[in-house]
Amino acid sequence: MKKYIIYSGILAIGLLLGWLLFGNSSTEKVSPNHKEMSDAKQKWTCSMHPQIMQPEAGDCPICGMDLIPAEAGAEGLSPNQFKLTKNAMALANVETTIIGGATANMNNGITLSGKIAENEEANAVQVSYFAGRIERLNINFTGENVRKGQLLATIYSPELVKAQQELLTASSLKETQPALYKAVRNKLKLWKLSDNQINQIESSKKVKENFHVYATVSGTVSDKLVEQGDYIKQGQPLLKIANLNTVWANFDVYENQISNFKVGQTIAITTNAYPNEVFNTKISFINPVLNPQTRTVTVRAVLNNLKELFKPEMFVTGKVDAKVKDTKAQLLIPASAVLWTGKRSIVYVKPDANNPIFEMKEIVLGSKLGENYEVKSGLQSGNEIVTNGVFTIDASAQLQGKKSMMNHKKEISEQFEVSKKFKLQLQTAYDEYIKLKDNLIKSGAELSKNSASTLHKELQNIDMKLLANNEAHTQWMMLNKTLQSSSNAIANSEDIKVQRKQFKILSEHFILAVQSFGINEISYKQYCPMADSDKGAYWLSKEKQVLNPYFGDMMLKCGEVKQVINNK
Repeated sequence: MKKYIIYSGILAIGLLLGWLLFGNSSTEKVSPNHKEMSDAKQKWTCSMHPQIMQPEAGDCPICGMDLIPAEAGAEGLSPNQFKLTKNAMALANVETTIIGGATANMNNGITLSGKIAENEEANAVQVSYFAGRIERLNINFTGENVRKGQLLATIYSPELVKAQQELLTASSLKETQPALYKAVRNKLKLWKLSDNQINQIESSKKVKENFHVYATVSGTVSDKLVEQGDYIKQGQPLLKIANLNTVWANFDVYENQISNFKVGQTIAITTNAYPNEVFNTKISFINPVLNPQTRTVTVRAVLNNLKELFKPEMFVTGKVDAKVKDTKAQLLIPASAVLWTGKRSIVYVKPDANNPIFEMKEIVLGSKLGENYEVKSGLQSGNEIVTNGVFTIDASAQLQGKKSMMNHKKEISEQFEVSKKFKLQLQTAYDEYIKLKDNLIKSGAELSKNSASTLHKELQNIDMKLLANNEAHTQWMMLNKTLQSSSNAIANSEDIKVQRKQFKILSEHFILAVQSFGINEISYKQYCPMADSDKGAYWLSKEKQVLNPYFGDMMLKCGEVKQVINNK
């Protein structure tokens, strides 16, 4: 019995010693496993560009800095949702708004941009009623004021010299041939000679070589069409005279806004020249013909200008009250919340009020009312949407591979009609893009840097004002912001890997620009499934042959043509 007691004691002591010696090491073994599991879910971001989220450590694709661990937490998110760090939210200046219904009878001011123009109904063209040579021109410059009856010019006219000689001959025969005498006098009257002038010629019995031209209206010279010494024909215009006592304020109204306007409607007009004054007038004319290039109609109001406050070509702003015609409540969102991709309109929703989680939503918009859009479908009252920093949010979604404006499955279907001048400017930028692509094929970091710098300048030179269509204007504004950012990032990097990462973003936006606005040649949209760590990447080429800018000589012919873009 003592033996069993001794054996039991020895066993207990052994177990105690084993726990003391090996218990801690067992714990240490478990600990690294937990760490490995944690690392597997760890995201990495850039301290300078917190919108960057990568699954592993490395370099920032924008600036090349080492990535740092980001805040954990993508658990419980749907496939299309993504989360931003607090730092990223602050730097992007993200603001959100909870939307709600607008009552059917509320007034929504529609703001229009326009220009002052001459009142064409009050304009006049001063012409010469006889042919000759301008001996003296009394109008020296455009903008000079003239009054009715003022001497404008002195003209030598061989025809008038001949007609005066006929008058002197006919005056001696007026007793015997009164009809001939009357016909000669009427001929001179048709050339706008007054009875006093004709009587003076007849009484003096002398032929005048030079005749005066007097103003038939009062106003301001808006265009001087001749110079002293010019030979002119009968009926040739000499001057354009504008009566600026009243002027027109012309405004462009988009198709979807036409129903909100009618003749006689009150419009409040303001101008930068007199920021504290409001000029109330009424709409006098709505053009019945739509401009096919801008998709707008002209709405006109007449302004009293006796005080000469308004100058032609002056920019003005008009505001009218547009009443919502629907009987049901209307959902409105700020225009700053909307991103445009052709016919599609998208916003970013914040589904969780307590966490910086976002998700893209495709919506259908109605009329634009002031700085708001009517929402027909896609959102509900009470939704929280991003109203500031929307483009940064979209860039973050794109970089994380989430559903975004650029990473949507649908192809762009909207093609905007734009001017030849805009297409030419976009073509110039496209040519520089191709040079950048060719330098990346050669793996020339320094050459790529220089090409990107030139491309960046060409993008800055594209005149957004050439896009009169509202949707086209917004589309280009969104695209060009990223195009300039990406090209600038390539121009500021000497690392070919960083350049190629940025080239992917640049290409996706350039493809959309070419599809939306068109260039003056056929372009090939090409794709490599192995680029960007097997995530795939697109680019544009002028040739059908595939030469890969993401790998260069390593995998020169990796890729295929996905689309032929031909919207010249």
